Amino acid sequence: MNRQPKCKTPRRPPPKKPPNSQKDPVGVYLRVRPLVAEDEECCIEVISSTTVQLHAPEGLKVNRNGEYRETQYSFKKVFGVSVSQMELFEHVAKPLVVDLINGKNGLLFTYGVTGSGKTFTMTGSPGQGGLLPRSLDMIFNSVGPFQAKKYVFKTDDKNGMEIQCEVDALLERQRRENSLIVPKTPSSRQKIDPEIGDMLKPEEAFKADGVDEDSSYSVFVSYIEIYNNYIYDLLEETQEDAIKPKPPQSKILREDQNHNMYVAGCMEVEVKSAEEAFQVFWRGQKKRKVANTRLNRESSRSHSVFIIKLAQAPLDADGDNILQDKNQVSVSQLCLVDLAGSERTGRTGAEGTRIREAGNINQSLLNLRTCIEILRENQMCGTNKMVPYRDSKVTHLFKNYFDGEGKVRMVVCVNPKADDYEETLLVMRFAEMTQEVEVTRPVDRPICGFTPGRRHRNQAFKEELSRRLEERGGPIDRDGFSPVNGIVLSLPPLPSSELTDPNDEITLPRLIEALQNRQRIRQMMIEEYNRAAIMMKSMLQELDSNLISKENLIHEHHGKLVGKDKVIQSNKTEIERLEKKNKMQEHKIDILQKTTKIYEDDKRSLQQELETRAHRLQRELSEKRRMEQRMQGMVSDTQHKWEKECERRVNAMQLEMQNKLWVKDEKLKQLKAIVTESKTPGRPDPPPRQPQRPSREERPPTKRSASPSPLPTATPVRPLHRRSRSAGAEKWVDHKPSSSLDLGTVLQPVIPNAIQVSTPNEKALSKCDRYVLTHQEVASDGEIQTKLIKVK
Repeated sequence: MNRQPKCKTPRRPPPKKPPNSQKDPVGVYLRVRPLVAEDEECCIEVISSTTVQLHAPEGLKVNRNGEYRETQYSFKKVFGVSVSQMELFEHVAKPLVVDLINGKNGLLFTYGVTGSGKTFTMTGSPGQGGLLPRSLDMIFNSVGPFQAKKYVFKTDDKNGMEIQCEVDALLERQRRENSLIVPKTPSSRQKIDPEIGDMLKPEEAFKADGVDEDSSYSVFVSYIEIYNNYIYDLLEETQEDAIKPKPPQSKILREDQNHNMYVAGCMEVEVKSAEEAFQVFWRGQKKRKVANTRLNRESSRSHSVFIIKLAQAPLDADGDNILQDKNQVSVSQLCLVDLAGSERTGRTGAEGTRIREAGNINQSLLNLRTCIEILRENQMCGTNKMVPYRDSKVTHLFKNYFDGEGKVRMVVCVNPKADDYEETLLVMRFAEMTQEVEVTRPVDRPICGFTPGRRHRNQAFKEELSRRLEERGGPIDRDGFSPVNGIVLSLPPLPSSELTDPNDEITLPRLIEALQNRQRIRQMMIEEYNRAAIMMKSMLQELDSNLISKENLIHEHHGKLVGKDKVIQSNKTEIERLEKKNKMQEHKIDILQKTTKIYEDDKRSLQQELETRAHRLQRELSEKRRMEQRMQGMVSDTQHKWEKECERRVNAMQLEMQNKLWVKDEKLKQLKAIVTESKTPGRPDPPPRQPQRPSREERPPTKRSASPSPLPTATPVRPLHRRSRSAGAEKWVDHKPSSSLDLGTVLQPVIPNAIQVSTPNEKALSKCDRYVLTHQEVASDGEIQTKLIKVK
């Protein structure tokens, strides 16, 4: 009975992405840490801005012959010991921040052995800020004037972003401020941790160009660590219990509706300045797992991931408010990863928990290397092996980046001291191999259909309106009228409305008249503002139409130029391709000519060999036919001889059997005569009875002679027993025809007590009990086959 297969829920298809065949290699940068002691041996030499050379330290024999081996490695850029943090940021992290502002994702991680300066590169120190604080500073320098109010953007706990109006955002702010146990004070907001004070200098600030001013932005940060292959939220606020502390709860990875991986339940904090963002980072940095080892006083025991999310949404057509459309919200993120350093427990002197931490760190780094190797093999060899992203939380979290969700860059930190030479060698090999992996270039986000420059035109409109009102303004009376141009500039003040007497009939009517006057003036002001706004809008629309027409003309010419450039570039590419193809075809023609010559020579030699073998085969066939005819004659002669011999033997056997029967009859007669003579005279004759056939033991032995035996005497005959033939050796007639050939084989039949004859005769056959014929014939493969034919 066949079971029907169970129905499975179909997997949700991934979102369709626009095709993009452009790929960029993983950007790998090398940074060399300065030596602690000047007299310490150095094993790394910077040859150029892209190449370094490794020297084996003294006492380390690399090759079998005892010579030192020098190896060179090339990277996208090499930073020597004198490079500044600002220069490193400008080359490595600044393009990723620009992509983040333009709606693209990025991944930047530091890699190296323990004590090579990874944490300093990422975080820095006071006065020498690393990649992380400089990235935050550049983000807020670029989008700071265009930030939305707090809680306008709101995370939905599913790696997405929601948008709400300013009224709901205001209520959200009030609700959260009221729920705080300890209210914030202005002094506490300005207080900065002295350990992170003055991380950046004002003259080292960067700002991105081409920021979309018609959008509003909000920045969210989160900070996690991967410790022993478990994910923990470093920003999670837990109630500390001194008696029974509660261990932190690990987080899990999930996949959102776009098949991107994210940490479920991770706390995302909205920040409005670089100082606030770095304060949040430092709050989580204090919770990170560090330990003192023999090689590093503050060795990181976990991988830390600082995620910067930038949410942006376009303004409406008027440029006043954010467009309330969730589909128009764009979320990009930049992940800054500080990987824990690989280490050997023998050098670090780790024990107990430190050994387990080192094992998990090395295992996760090994899995990262395995994923990179398989990606490289799939891209270079065209294979389709499965990449084991899920074997480690680090690779599982960032698998989308290697699948084409953003740029990937790696800063390899190395320590040039001689003790780290072997581990540095492995790091160099892995880093150079990583450059061969290509990542699909992320596509640009779509542009909304609104007219660009909306924010700027709205601000200009308001400034122009206020300026014109000020220019038209003159002395204003108490009712808000200007006697110069009759324009209402302000509302008149309200009269005193204090009632001192219940019978006062003047105050209330005067107040009512003032309110009616204010209402009339307000209506006049609204009409005046509307007229001015309509006039200003018409002027702006006219300017916009002129500007748009000019821009369209410029874009049209630019498009034509780009099209011509593409045609020229395609023609150049086609020419280069045809030239390469021509060279390749010429090379193939040369190879084919050489191959044809070789084949012709082989053909001639094979034809000669074929003719030789054909002649040989013809000779062997004729020889085989002659052999068959001769063997047929021999078989017919032998068959005729044996027919005569068999006929003779049959006649001899018949004669022998007749003689045996005659001998038996004679013996019976003699026995009967003996019995008759031995009867007594006075005894009556017994009744005649049938002669009894003697038993096999009492039978007389048969004689080979055909002559009758002599008459028996009166004495009884003693029966003789026939001797078995097996008691003696048997004799054979070995018939070997004179035409038999001696093949000289190792195994030959040995027949004892044999009489060898070339032609059998009656004399030889009568002396022997067995007969064997040696017969030769030609087999199907042309060889002579010998057969032995036995006759018993």
